[in-house]
Amino acid sequence: MGEGIDKNPCLTMHQPWASLLVYGIKRIEGRSWPAPIRGRLWIHAAGKVPEPETIKAMEDFYRAIYAVNGITDLKFPESYPVSQLLGCVDVVGCVKCQELVCWDEIPEGVRLEGLTNFCWLCEHPQRLVVPFEMRGYQRIYNLEKKIHEAAVRGLRPVECPLPVKFPLPNPQDSFSLKPGSLVCQLSSKRTSEIDKTPTLNAAIAGARAAATQYSKKDSNYRIALMKKDVNDLAQTSNSKDKSETADVSLGRPPQMD
Repeated sequence: MGEGIDKNPCLTMHQPWASLLVYGIKRIEGRSWPAPIRGRLWIHAAGKVPEPETIKAMEDFYRAIYAVNGITDLKFPESYPVSQLLGCVDVVGCVKCQELVCWDEIPEGVRLEGLTNFCWLCEHPQRLVVPFEMRGYQRIYNLEKKIHEAAVRGLRPVECPLPVKFPLPNPQDSFSLKPGSLVCQLSSKRTSEIDKTPTLNAAIAGARAAATQYSKKDSNYRIALMKKDVNDLAQTSNSKDKSETADVSLGRPPQMD
């Protein structure tokens, strides 16, 4: 476990990525930072309602990459709820994108999911029969005990369209599949390039654009929140200064926080 992470780690994700993960359609969670945990990771959907264009782009992406492995009857979620705990997956490893795209031991479609710097490898998705409404946080955080206890009772296994088992270099070490662990293995052999059709290339481009657009919106949203916090803090400080000045003028000592 990472520093400060307890036994019930949770990650808040935007939709439609959150539901696609707990439905077993998405096998790779892409991040700009390596996975600090192994084992069960709870998935919570953020509060932003996804745009129809974003949902279409991601569903088209998964249709295209599953078709590479001959699967053409994907069943997507009927809805993409927000501000809810949806279920969980098992994080079994994390590799760099360059390692994932050359990894012959996993299906071609999974390799095509490598669109970010670090790729979290996810297995064994489980969904909550009744999702829990709750607030999410940035990065990985711990579920409250009461929520976790109730959630465990409501889990149901998911039938994945193409179950994947990621082979660990060392089955005795849960952290053996980490960034850089496949470099030697991959450099010693030649890997075949996946033939990308125009449809597949268009789907990949659409997925990248959807993720990038969300990142920009998220960044702008965080900047706006930071500015608001700074303004609120400045107003609070000004009010406090005025109050302290008034206290002193009346012969009272200023208040302490």
